Amino acid sequence: MTSPTITLCRLGDLPDGDSRGFDPYACGRDSVFVVRQAANVYAYQNACPHVNGAPLAWKKNRYLNAARDRIICNGHGAEFDIATGLCTLGPCRGERLAGLAVTLSDTGEVQLAQHQQQEISL
Repeated sequence: MTSPTITLCRLGDLPDGDSRGFDPYACGRDSVFVVRQAANVYAYQNACPHVNGAPLAWKKNRYLNAARDRIICNGHGAEFDIATGLCTLGPCRGERLAGLAVTLSDTGEVQLAQHQQQEISL
């Protein structure tokens, strides 16, 4: 038996090298964001580990630095590896973003497992 999922978007709607925030649990803010690198999609809670719960984006859907090779926290300038969520620069160096499992459906939809809701601070 598979877990119920929430469709975030279609892979084709997320350009390679881009990021996008989502409010899958209708909490009034983007609590989850995804980053696409080629065929890989990485998902994280939208919360900086330096200040518990502080959102990362500096503007709607803007989670990456100018080179689009790192996730960046707008509040502290911390930089995170896209594939691992590991902070490589900044006040939370060595800590990680909270990663979330996403799958790609046969129809090209990026899906988040619903059971992860309790892991996300609403």
